[in-house]
Amino acid sequence: MVIGSFAVFLLLFVLVGVLSARKRKETSMDYLLASHNVKPWLVALSAVATNNSGYMFVGQIGFTYVAGLSSIWLMIGWILGDFLMSFLVHKRLRTASEERNALSFAGVLSQWQGGDYKYVRLLGGIITLAFLSIYAAAQLNAGSKALHVLFGWDYAAGAIIGAVIVLLYCLASGIRASIWTDAAQSFVMIGAMGLMLAMSVSALGGWAHFLAQLDDVSPIYMNWLPQDLPLGGFAGPALFVLGWFFAGIGVIGQPHIMVRFMAMDDPARMRRTRMYYYSWYVLFYLMTIAVALAARILLPAADVFDAELALPSLAQQLLPPVFVGLVLAGLFAATMSTADSQILSCTAALTHDLSGGKLKNSYVANKVATAGVTLFALVVALSDNDSVFALIIFAWSGLAAAFAPLLIVLAFGCRVPQGLAVTMMLSGVSTAVAWQKMGYGDIIYEAAPGIVAGLLIFGAGKLLCSLRS
Repeated sequence: MVIGSFAVFLLLFVLVGVLSARKRKETSMDYLLASHNVKPWLVALSAVATNNSGYMFVGQIGFTYVAGLSSIWLMIGWILGDFLMSFLVHKRLRTASEERNALSFAGVLSQWQGGDYKYVRLLGGIITLAFLSIYAAAQLNAGSKALHVLFGWDYAAGAIIGAVIVLLYCLASGIRASIWTDAAQSFVMIGAMGLMLAMSVSALGGWAHFLAQLDDVSPIYMNWLPQDLPLGGFAGPALFVLGWFFAGIGVIGQPHIMVRFMAMDDPARMRRTRMYYYSWYVLFYLMTIAVALAARILLPAADVFDAELALPSLAQQLLPPVFVGLVLAGLFAATMSTADSQILSCTAALTHDLSGGKLKNSYVANKVATAGVTLFALVVALSDNDSVFALIIFAWSGLAAAFAPLLIVLAFGCRVPQGLAVTMMLSGVSTAVAWQKMGYGDIIYEAAPGIVAGLLIFGAGKLLCSLRS
């Protein structure tokens, strides 16, 4: 029954993606940006599904299960930073992509000021491929973990199933299929999380009993701020929250999310898109945290299983088989909705940013690139069973640090010479990676120093230019 319910929802997603082919045009513009013809509500639901991926169903659930209420600052900082940047960047990015006829994220950055910054485009394409392929592999890894828990299947099974389904509907009509299936997946995701929350609270005897039992987990479990930070006093919690605020700012550096806004039909309707997006986002995130807290009570033996598998384990305990299939489909939907977006962004990087324009108008080349990137992500997923949370957070910080500083100054209307733009990207991503490798991520999330480094390089470069003149 579980497998049957799960299979029905997966077939539904494939069907939605295949049906989108009825609207397709066999052009690169349509394959990668849906001909700038996506409605605001579809953009919003697709962006939510793409953003709330295996990170939410697996990574955030696991982190909250272990850390407790203090994990809410990830939500507050992340959404606040994302929200503020949406007023500065989203509409300008959508307008610039159409004016410059740019089909990739790095492409629109390289052409933002007119002309074509070749080295910005090439470096942007390389960074997109490097980090998004890791990110896509983490999504496939998240799906494989769930199937391992529920069915006892080998870890490879979930990754292979996810990769095949993503490839099928991406090849059907590119980003349009991705966006349509994202919208369907959004409803399944929020329905599955809502069902888990209702059943968990019911099993615990209602909200009053639920909240009362949380205080018994440990003396610090329901503290608003984390207690085990490297720095004490006010500095530790302040840097912790600030780091996740920068993670939210880093949304504008995620090609797979921002391309959704590039595909929207009319930039004048961005306000409506924002309303849909953040309403859905806040609701889903709050339910995710609540479910993770409930799981800590209902599944108290934290040393018996991987905390990132708390959601499927809880579903098995509370739900009849048909609804276990629904929850698993919701988790799988979350991973696929992000993986497909990342694979298509990598496709754009290969055929537009790294090909020197030779494959720009080749519809077939885009499809071949999609197949190749999917295969590569699958190979990475099968060879790496690291924490989904850790993989995603690392990839997110690299992309945020590389692209967010440049996009911020461009959106403000600042002129950025090509050499300075390249230096900003390199300094941002290298700072973020070095910060993480040195273990300083426990002090403040590495996206923060990476983004600050890129902005400081811009300021220093403009100051040097003014002194020379």
